[in-house]
Amino acid sequence: MSHTNPDPEPERTTGLEPGGGVPPGETPPGESSMPGAGPRETHNPTKGWAKGPLALILILVVLVAAFFLVYAITLAL
Repeated sequence: MSHTNPDPEPERTTGLEPGGGVPPGETPPGESSMPGAGPRETHNPTKGWAKGPLALILILVVLVAAFFLVYAITLAL
């Protein structure tokens, strides 16, 4: 991996005093991005619901729906 130095070059940057300081009233030079900055992403978990909890929720929904269906049928008779 090769990349350039992200620091500004004091010889080429306008508005810098000798030694790299910034005089009053001047805006300091902006930083460039560093392609290698930050931690490397080594663990990428899956997104979404796991199969176990989703299955339990679906079973619970089916049981509640069946209960109300049986209850409505018994009231109609």
